[in-house]
Amino acid sequence: MIGMTTPKSKTTITIDAAVLDQVKKAVAAGQSSSVSAYIEHAVIGQLSADTDFDLVIAELLDASGGEPSKHELLEARRLLSGSAA
Repeated sequence: MIGMTTPKSKTTITIDAAVLDQVKKAVAAGQSSSVSAYIEHAVIGQLSADTDFDLVIAELLDASGGEPSKHELLEARRLLSGSAA
């Protein structure tokens, strides 16, 4: 499918101005072709991390033989995301 691109959807997001400035600097430095491409790449990375997390949890469940509670899953996601208590 040379020359064909994946259909895109337009959306509006709110982002901290300082973060957006850093993204624009990265684009200006040639690290990405556009702000949209930079953000899309970051989102794809987060989706991949989420999938990896779910796979690790599944492997741990297989090893331990038990399902975690909803609270345990939420706490693990909170810890891995770096969120404050």
